[in-house]
Amino acid sequence: MYFLTTTDSLKVILADTTLTAQEKTAVVAEQVKNMTFSDILSMLAEWGIEIAAKVAIALAIYFVGRWLIGRLVKIVNKVCEKRGVEISLQQFFKNMIKVVLYICLALTVIGILGIDTTSLIAMFASASLAIGMALSGTMQNFAGGVMILLLRPYRIGDYVEAQGQAGTIKEISLFNTVITTVDNKIIYVPNSSISTGIINNYSQAATRRVDWNITISYGDDVEVARRVLIEMMNSDKRVKQDPAPVVYLTSLGNSAVNISARAWVDNADYWGVYFDLNERIYNELPKHGLHFPFPQLSVHVEK
Repeated sequence: MYFLTTTDSLKVILADTTLTAQEKTAVVAEQVKNMTFSDILSMLAEWGIEIAAKVAIALAIYFVGRWLIGRLVKIVNKVCEKRGVEISLQQFFKNMIKVVLYICLALTVIGILGIDTTSLIAMFASASLAIGMALSGTMQNFAGGVMILLLRPYRIGDYVEAQGQAGTIKEISLFNTVITTVDNKIIYVPNSSISTGIINNYSQAATRRVDWNITISYGDDVEVARRVLIEMMNSDKRVKQDPAPVVYLTSLGNSAVNISARAWVDNADYWGVYFDLNERIYNELPKHGLHFPFPQLSVHVEK
């Protein structure tokens, strides 16, 4: 039989695992009947002091923890800026650190207030697992986005070809990459697929080689074709001289001689040089006695 005189004895009753909740309620109610008004006031005062002390400590830890979290986030932000980390990845790191630290701070404050955190942690873990399974595809895109932002296979403004799409990188987010095609289409590519596939980045190197595959007729002078093509490429100031432009006879076809002309240019000049020399090749080669063969069909009529 319990006799309630102080808050300590009340704690003993409430902590007794041999009693059910109903039995504990009955014991406490019975003991309260036997207490005087001054005993009740004394007990309430003792409880109030204890609760006030816990609340004061919890508030102090909360504000100190909040200040420390703010300082840590600022340090992380400065480190990311010095290392040139992408803005979206900086924001991700800051938000992730905030979420984790605030969860730890909340559990600490709740524990100081005397609330059992074990069940809260178990419930949070179960909810996280359920959400993770439901959003497995989204989480794969998220993981791919983090890898892209960390490894940097491409940057905003690069011209790339990936997942059957070619265009300029307009935006890199944590879940998808936005590509603008040459005909101004906006394409959203999931990061999970683009991070695990082949990426052809045409902008990563400073220069790029332009190739022209040309066919001339049998009987045409290959040396004349080589000289004319070299002169055309050298006359364009956008063409690099180191390495110098070259012309090769690549193969002998069934009805044509295949020639390849190659020159190096800056990335920004690639398409301009390619299209300009295409037109010049078409206009200039025939002037030097060179011919572009084309398929012909001979029809024999028997009488």
